[in-house]
Amino acid sequence: MHTHLLLPFIAYFCILLTIGLISHRRQNTAADFMVGNRSLNFWVTALSAHASDMSSWLFMGVPAAIYLSGLSNIWIGVGTLIGMFLNWQLVAKKLRTATERYDTYTVSSFLEKRFNDNTGILRLLTAVVSIFFLTSYVAAGLIGMGLLLESVFEIDFYIGLSLATSVILIYTFAGGFITVAWTDLFQALFLIAAILVVPIIAFTHLENGWSDIINVAATRNISLNILPDPSIESITAVLFLILAWAPGYFGQLHIITKFMGINDPANLKKSKYVGMTWQVLALTAAILVGLVGMAFFKDVLANPQLVFVEMVKVLFHPLAAGFILCGVLAASISTMDSQILVSASVFSEDLYVNLFRRNASQKEILIISRVGVVLVTLFSLFLAFNKNSTILEAVLYAWAGLGCAFGPVILAALYSKRTNNYGAIAGVLVGGLIAGLWPTINPYIIDLSIPSMIPGFTLSALSIYLISCLTKVKNPKESTSEG
Repeated sequence: MHTHLLLPFIAYFCILLTIGLISHRRQNTAADFMVGNRSLNFWVTALSAHASDMSSWLFMGVPAAIYLSGLSNIWIGVGTLIGMFLNWQLVAKKLRTATERYDTYTVSSFLEKRFNDNTGILRLLTAVVSIFFLTSYVAAGLIGMGLLLESVFEIDFYIGLSLATSVILIYTFAGGFITVAWTDLFQALFLIAAILVVPIIAFTHLENGWSDIINVAATRNISLNILPDPSIESITAVLFLILAWAPGYFGQLHIITKFMGINDPANLKKSKYVGMTWQVLALTAAILVGLVGMAFFKDVLANPQLVFVEMVKVLFHPLAAGFILCGVLAASISTMDSQILVSASVFSEDLYVNLFRRNASQKEILIISRVGVVLVTLFSLFLAFNKNSTILEAVLYAWAGLGCAFGPVILAALYSKRTNNYGAIAGVLVGGLIAGLWPTINPYIIDLSIPSMIPGFTLSALSIYLISCLTKVKNPKESTSEG
């Protein structure tokens, strides 16, 4: 059985490595490595951006939430749909145009030039904050991948995790942005096929269809209503689920950098429709996995995060199961490679060049970028070895950190003429600190559990506005809101 399962995984990894090695020949400059020299078509941009969004939590976190708590968790999906749609509407085109105008390849360098920050503090701060939360995010994806390999092959978590991480490291190191974008396109197609097929087939194995799901949910006291009751508590819980995810999209660097790589800003509208259609299908299927899983398994699973994995193992021949379970790998890898690449770009462009080698050649920056890929991957692997939280919790922590630290300042950079470098520095600092510390300090402030995104994003935006007003330093650069 293990041999049949192993063959598809080997084939899958070989495809990724082949794409990476082919793309390696096209990496001649730092611009090629970081944003693919802005050459992507609208299909690749759309699906790579959305695949970068949907990590292993799509296969493991979302189904587990539905499986354990019912349809009230559907609002997680609603929040992500709202957030990504607004990202396409408000950020995509303006950021693509602005970063080309300022000749920048990372968000940190763009913010420095946009706000004319001569102190170097803004660029350094955004670089450090982005690497911290991105590596945490990568670690969450690695945990999901390690759990999959452990469940499927019954091999040691750490050994399987190390082997799979090596593959990601090799093709990202070799190919850079182009490789990541094209492998994400391939993985997006693979992912959507896998997650659509499984719940449909599993549903056909239920004796009484929806009646079985309803009966099991009633037995386990799980609500199948998207709003359990019209109370203030329920409405508040729904709002918290939406606000925990939606605003964060503006600051997800591994997603918005895909906007920067498209060949023509006018094509972003087509990318939006392709990407949003893909996301609706993927989220709907993930929710169905959790619902069908309630009745499909007679006993409650010991680890609900593996509901999709266990369902596949029961339904399919090991060879077919191996190919389908590659979809979970696709979800993990398509997010992690983008995050590793962004972190490596920040490491080279915003730390190494900015602090040590301002006159570094393109070849030198390219080398340092690849060194950054290795360092970021190894550090994330170290964090993943300490698997002390659920995948959804780990992803939400990193998501809030990036969203609070970068979301408000990116919106300000694209739309505000009044924001200056001091306000931008304050916004990144306050947003990052609140998001990072809120899970610890929340119980001491209020009994109600409030998502980090709400206080973090709000206080970051307020800091940007108030500090910019108090310092009253005019920014000589032309506002990008006209772009």
